[in-house]
Amino acid sequence: MIRPRLPSAALLRDANSTIQSRPIRRRDPDQPSLPFDPMPSRVEPCLALLKPTVPQGPDWLYEVKWDGYRLAIHIEPKSIRILTRGGHDWTHRFPAIAAAARDLGLTTAILDGEAVVLDEQGRSDFGALQHSLGGRGGKRISTESILYAFDLLYLDGHDLTRTELSLRRHLLEGLIPENADGALRLSEELQFDGEALLDYACHHGLEGVIAKHRDRPYRSGRLGDWLKIKCVQSESFMIVGYEQSATTRGGLGSLLLAGRKAHDWIYVGSVGTGFNRKEAEELRRTLDRLKTNKPVVPVKGKRLVFAQPTLIAEIEFRGWTNEGNLRHPSYKGLREVQDNAAVFNMTNAPSTAK
Repeated sequence: MIRPRLPSAALLRDANSTIQSRPIRRRDPDQPSLPFDPMPSRVEPCLALLKPTVPQGPDWLYEVKWDGYRLAIHIEPKSIRILTRGGHDWTHRFPAIAAAARDLGLTTAILDGEAVVLDEQGRSDFGALQHSLGGRGGKRISTESILYAFDLLYLDGHDLTRTELSLRRHLLEGLIPENADGALRLSEELQFDGEALLDYACHHGLEGVIAKHRDRPYRSGRLGDWLKIKCVQSESFMIVGYEQSATTRGGLGSLLLAGRKAHDWIYVGSVGTGFNRKEAEELRRTLDRLKTNKPVVPVKGKRLVFAQPTLIAEIEFRGWTNEGNLRHPSYKGLREVQDNAAVFNMTNAPSTAK
């Protein structure tokens, strides 16, 4: 029997997808009193291995890849503990998630999930999450965060890490309230074809897809039981200078990049990966011939050399920061003049990049 559930994100409501859910197995209320497996103080998380393509076949289930902070929720008889991936206690920083976990009415459990802040389209926004916590190294309490739970490691005296994922998911679905839309939600299993889901996720600005092997136990570390397939964007940007380096290949540390906005140039950050020593030396020689004392974008820093806007580079990146810079950019190569490449227009970028 398949029960309809609220999709993991509002963005997915318009998709013609079937959300998989299995019949709930009722728990015996007397079971929590039995001394079965001791509850661990911490479980080292299972991590997803980065892969370029989505694995196919019935052995795999697919979920949205959430862009947030990995958390373990420890529900104990008299307390709730929220641990970060590194084992730090951040219970006080996620009060809404802690309250929602308490409201589940469980005696003992460990939930594995991702804390996120959603944008208006239901997409996880890492910049917004960081802001809600006071930025990098901040101490602020996040009231906007919600937790998407995707695994159940312990329940009522039973260590579930040795059981297969399909059983853990089955039990988890029985714990999260149907159509939950509060601070604790279920990260739904989506019955898309894997490649179709990735195309859909990338088209709608999600970070990517997580694929998990249904029959594997919960194993700590990055062992390939879980895979992550990210959406990679690629656009053309103008090189407007470079940062000198005395230690990196060719004396070129990074390229300064700009996009278009109407008739103006807008700085979008720098890229320091993707080119080898030979490419770096060629880029520096070419940019030195284009050197100018009048930068086309206002960039401050030491050892900067500005160039006339002539060279167009193709750049892969993972999204945009709140400051309007590229996230995790990588240089792919120069666009040829004959290619008639259009420099990226910032009016087409997300609001955070404008």
